[in-house]
Amino acid sequence: MGLGALAAGFWLQGLRPSSNPVNGALLEAMLQNPPPVHRAAADSRDDLRGVEAERSRPQQGGFGLVEPERGTPLQLDIRVAVARDAASLEVSSTGPWWLRRADGRVLSQGAAGQPLTVSSGQLPAAEVSLETTPDAALSLDGRRYRGRLRLLQMPGGLLAVNHLPLEEYVASVVGAEMPSSWNREALKAQAVAARSYALAHMARPASRHWHLGSTTRWQAYRGLASTSGQTRQATTDTIGLILSYQGGIVESLYASTTALTLEAHGHLGASMSQHGAQELASRGMTYSQILARYYPGASLARLRSGGR
Repeated sequence: MGLGALAAGFWLQGLRPSSNPVNGALLEAMLQNPPPVHRAAADSRDDLRGVEAERSRPQQGGFGLVEPERGTPLQLDIRVAVARDAASLEVSSTGPWWLRRADGRVLSQGAAGQPLTVSSGQLPAAEVSLETTPDAALSLDGRRYRGRLRLLQMPGGLLAVNHLPLEEYVASVVGAEMPSSWNREALKAQAVAARSYALAHMARPASRHWHLGSTTRWQAYRGLASTSGQTRQATTDTIGLILSYQGGIVESLYASTTALTLEAHGHLGASMSQHGAQELASRGMTYSQILARYYPGASLARLRSGGR
């Protein structure tokens, strides 16, 4: 299934530039080996250009969804709004950090743990990115994130968007939506549901700047705070898998209990009960059997890179 999206351009109004550099040997060392410059696509739907999926064939004589063969993992970045209409934001990193303009110019930089407070109306450009080294994490108001943070001046205040690999995002959502101590098959079912839901919103983004938010209005995302070895394993075990129906992406709705799924999503169709998934897993059901129970008629598809 092709998931390409056409680009739509937009413009950003420049604001007064400023800088807050670190001096001395630290500055020289950081300038010698800055992280790569990442430029955002003109439209958030462009992140899916060239993405396709290999769908599974119906299973013969069994109960459960067939998993497509593994291939080379597809690297996709998702954009998550982690702060909106903020009067000010405090950012930092566990490693050296760089604050860049959209064109890659370094506006400010600092050492590990050195905070920077950004206030609405005083952003050094209409759009800046906070980046760090691959092994470090960024911090926004005390919460740690992988990837990078884009800060944008909006009419209502500051917008912070976390750009990170889709699989890193899924590992965090699994831990935010389910206890990490739950059965591994339930966690795997949650990983597929979270990935499918995320991809549906990448194809139908909430904004040109971000795909979806970080609250339960979408699905809960808490950065590294909700990522664990168990959630990473569940994500790795199901890498690239989404739910598909008649060639499209299933916006895999779910809620805590069956009663809540009926109350919140009954008029919308299929929805997974998270406690129900845990109960089924405790009875020996696999993640694919759990998904087949809650999303009848769906199949599994694995993301891959198509022609560009």
